[in-house]
Amino acid sequence: MADVKEEANAGNGSIYMFAGKGGVGKTTCAATTALHHASQGEKTLAISTDATPSLAHIFEVTDKKKPAKIQELLYINEIGLDEVEQMWDKKFGREVYEVFSSFVSIDYDSFVEFMASMLPGLSDEFMVDYICEMKRSGRYQTIIWDTAPLGQTLALLHTPAMLVEHLRMAPRIYSRLKFGRNSRDSILDILKRWQKLSADSIDFLRDEVRFNIVTIAEALAFEQLEDIFRELDDHGFVVKQLVVNNVIKENDSEFLVMKASQQKKYLDMIYERYSHLKIIELPMCPYEIKGIARLKRIESSLFQ
Repeated sequence: MADVKEEANAGNGSIYMFAGKGGVGKTTCAATTALHHASQGEKTLAISTDATPSLAHIFEVTDKKKPAKIQELLYINEIGLDEVEQMWDKKFGREVYEVFSSFVSIDYDSFVEFMASMLPGLSDEFMVDYICEMKRSGRYQTIIWDTAPLGQTLALLHTPAMLVEHLRMAPRIYSRLKFGRNSRDSILDILKRWQKLSADSIDFLRDEVRFNIVTIAEALAFEQLEDIFRELDDHGFVVKQLVVNNVIKENDSEFLVMKASQQKKYLDMIYERYSHLKIIELPMCPYEIKGIARLKRIESSLFQ
């Protein structure tokens, strides 16, 4: 049954998520994957939700249009705070604002800023909803998601639980606030709709997104992998591919020999601990990965 479902999902378009701690090469992997799928004849959209996105930099794009066309069948879109706030406003921002503004004097812009800081996974929650809408639209056959550093992305997993706990106490809190200020909807109904959006986002990630974790062969990165996989496993997310970036292949200096020796220790540990995964090593390059030609060189390693 799982194989049938996976094939059906693939036929309707594939979604690949690249996640990991900051600075390990997620965007390089996402950009290379997007380029690969576009070259296979699939209309592809690469999306970045990183607060400091670099997709446009890697593809050397100066076009500010969103999405920007890179080449035939390949588009990129860097989603910033403004776009996230628009998504929030479109979905539930105004409704949830009604709940809080009923008993707290706060303007809408300050409220959005407050919610984003209180729920660090909020922007990614609405990004998941946006990606889901993109898939349903059928405009793209393949969607590549270059996420924010993983700690921020994983925060969205806790949003439904936080809302459930809030709803448990809500009858006492909102007993005198039966309706929103501007709508005639029950305040609890408004919050429950937001809770459903959160739960739907988790289901979408679990059922239709292919997780790719990117790391490097260093001590801290290896230690963080354990926490990443544990949390993903707790929510039923299956990772099938682990990319180890910046692996030294040509050690033609004393420094590189020493560095390669250090990497080998952690590479051995990665292969032992995550032998059930497809593990891909990307070589360290002596130049910045920027532009189509250099991405093509990475493609030969990423898609062996």
